[in-house]
Amino acid sequence: MSVLKNDLLLKALRGETVERPPVWMMRQAGRYLPDYIRLREQYDFFTRCQTPELATAITLQPVDQVGVDAAIIFSDILVIPQAMGMEVQMEEGKGPLLPKTIRTQADIDALISTGVEESLKYVCDAITMTQKELNGRVPLIGFAGAPWTILCYMVEGRGSKTWDKAKQFAYTEPALTQQLLDKITQITIGYLKAQVKAGADTVQVFDSWAGSLSPADFRKFAQPYLFRIAEALQPEVPVILFPKGSWYALKDISESAAAGVGIDWCISPRVARELTGNKITIQGNFDPAKLLAPIPEIKRSVKEMIDEFGPQRYIANLGHGITPNVPVDNARAFVDAVKEYSI
Repeated sequence: MSVLKNDLLLKALRGETVERPPVWMMRQAGRYLPDYIRLREQYDFFTRCQTPELATAITLQPVDQVGVDAAIIFSDILVIPQAMGMEVQMEEGKGPLLPKTIRTQADIDALISTGVEESLKYVCDAITMTQKELNGRVPLIGFAGAPWTILCYMVEGRGSKTWDKAKQFAYTEPALTQQLLDKITQITIGYLKAQVKAGADTVQVFDSWAGSLSPADFRKFAQPYLFRIAEALQPEVPVILFPKGSWYALKDISESAAAGVGIDWCISPRVARELTGNKITIQGNFDPAKLLAPIPEIKRSVKEMIDEFGPQRYIANLGHGITPNVPVDNARAFVDAVKEYSI
């Protein structure tokens, strides 16, 4: 692997002193970029994910066009249910659909939890190819969905605002829920280790629907599995956990094997720092909708955000994925404002 010319992200995750915070954006390789939209018109979603050349090209777009300090491999969290033997359809503009959901012991027994290096080889090939193309310009982030979030899709079958079916399953079938979470955790650890072997410099675990749980239920259905993944990967690479909406878990997370934690905009930087005791690197937490503000306003808000977090042990990012309606110039203004920050 090439020597990294820009290792700000890894330094921040290790708690080393940086001259300015690193910056990247969740969902940075995607729907707001005209070049991505052109590829979307030619190839369906899973073709883009499963063709290493396409995934590589998409991963590199924000590095080349927006100037972020890290690349994140273009893929999807729902490749895990696919690797476990479930059908996942992706309808443009509508989101995912899993026609056959998990209901019974037999459904869980039928799930595959091994052989992920072969079944998701295309992701690893894309990582290796992207590292070659990056040639040390910036680090490459690998990722997976968290077990609770993957369970939500497997049980619900599609996106939801409330995840009633997933929660009903968790509350009425606790033993099956634990078995399912264990199985997802096992394959996810194998998958992330394969990504590291292929060249990922760090990995992020997205628990997008963790915020649907109460603090007590988060400790039961999400936290143990997130922590198990962090412990398994921590000897190899720094791990970033992003349980969206679960600010109440920040103290516990700061004492886990994770190197970084992502937060959304519903918690202030000051409170996040207090809860984590500066023991972990914090990532976030700019509201993606704020990227629609006038450019001078974006730049002013970014400076305020960094001032509040402090520039050390901090990764500038959004509090959730960038939305399709953000102009590229505004995304670039966000990145530039971080790069212009002086300590």
